[in-house]
Amino acid sequence: MKDKARGHWLILILLALAQFMVVLDVSIVNVALPVLQRSLHLSATNLQWIVTAYTLAFGGFLLLGGRAADLYGRRKVFLAGVVFFMAASLADGLAFNGNMLIFLRGVQGLAAAFMSPAALSIVLTTYREGHERNIALSVWGAVAAGGAAVGVLLGGLLTEYLGWRWNFFINVPIGLAVLIGAWRLVPKHESEETHNDLDLPGAVTVTAGLMLLVYGLVKAPLYGWASGKTMMFLGGAAILLVAFIINEKRAKNPLVPFSIFKIRNVTGADLTQLPLAAAMFSTFYFTSIYLQNVLGYSPVRTGLSFLTIPVVLAAAASNAPKLIAKIGYKKILMFAPLLVAAALFWMGRVPVHGNYWTDIFPAFVVLAIGMGFTFVSVTVAATSGVPGRQSGLASGLLNTAQQIGGSLGLAVLSGLAASATTRYFMHSPGSPAAALVHGFHTAFYVGSTFAVGAAVLAVFIIKEHKGTPAKPAASEAAVL
Repeated sequence: MKDKARGHWLILILLALAQFMVVLDVSIVNVALPVLQRSLHLSATNLQWIVTAYTLAFGGFLLLGGRAADLYGRRKVFLAGVVFFMAASLADGLAFNGNMLIFLRGVQGLAAAFMSPAALSIVLTTYREGHERNIALSVWGAVAAGGAAVGVLLGGLLTEYLGWRWNFFINVPIGLAVLIGAWRLVPKHESEETHNDLDLPGAVTVTAGLMLLVYGLVKAPLYGWASGKTMMFLGGAAILLVAFIINEKRAKNPLVPFSIFKIRNVTGADLTQLPLAAAMFSTFYFTSIYLQNVLGYSPVRTGLSFLTIPVVLAAAASNAPKLIAKIGYKKILMFAPLLVAAALFWMGRVPVHGNYWTDIFPAFVVLAIGMGFTFVSVTVAATSGVPGRQSGLASGLLNTAQQIGGSLGLAVLSGLAASATTRYFMHSPGSPAAALVHGFHTAFYVGSTFAVGAAVLAVFIIKEHKGTPAKPAASEAAVL
């Protein structure tokens, strides 16, 4: 029995390690961006795409990846995703120009879109709904939230001592360990559905629609929000997403059965996740640039500056299941995002000649507490009451909300920051650093309103479950 229990939790460690790789690759390149820009001769506009190409492909294909796990077997899709992710990471590290790296980052995001929802789906079906699953999800949440901060630290060390290419090569040995362990420990899973008909028209329209939407928002500051090109991109995205909805209503076996949104907390948690991710993803991007380009930190010192976040976050996430058991996840989701908002608001006042301990460190501590409690609670809320046969879909929806929210947030906030920087530089005498910091202030202040919006959504949409069913498939949903 002890060996069985040990294997039970070893599975969680392996799956969390896989998710760690996925989240790590969102942020690990942030510290390397200035080095990448010089090494590959990238423009400031294209530099953002090193991050956005990954998150965009990841978010765009997550629904397809989650549904594939339900239809073709979670273990099979997970292992295939790990292999594909390792290969793409190796190719990233071998890239010899900026365009090649941007394309390969998109391929890496595609692999992550199959690996991540399959991993979370295995977690949901391995651990019983209730306290056991909440503990497992606290580990998952800590990895998902803390991986971004660890990525900045690890990226700094690798960039400084081994070169930027090792930010991608590092995934190969980690991936091999996950692959071997999962092959031996994760039980085989056959589809619980009565069909294996993957809705390709739905997958194409929703993926293309989401990617076109983010691309249009990224390019809007360059083309102008009311320009013909911007309207073409956003209009095309709207048409494709409407086509997706029409297809899903008509399809015999839709990619996203809309009945899943009758589970109230699936809808509520996903909507809460969108603005929250939009606020948090940008924190690592702007702070990394601020520390290096404004304060003159080295990549290693920048990475060490972020170490506060995973340490504090791990403490918060490990205590989240106990707090959920006492007061429920709704109350946490009403309050924890406000901590994130307060931290971003604090960072909206960073000066040109800043000090880490007074201007950054207090905000990082508050941010990490908010992130730890929020990510665990939103994952518990999003997966409570979901039948096992739709666990991959629920995982895909939650991850889609996170990645699309992060991509949209980075697109909007970087555009606002660039516009604010340009206006400041044109109308106010001062150094380029002062103009850059003014742009960061705008991004942080707007990001804080996103986090407040997440708390408001939790108040009105999230519903606390009364009682804990023994099995996920037998749970009762809170219906709209």
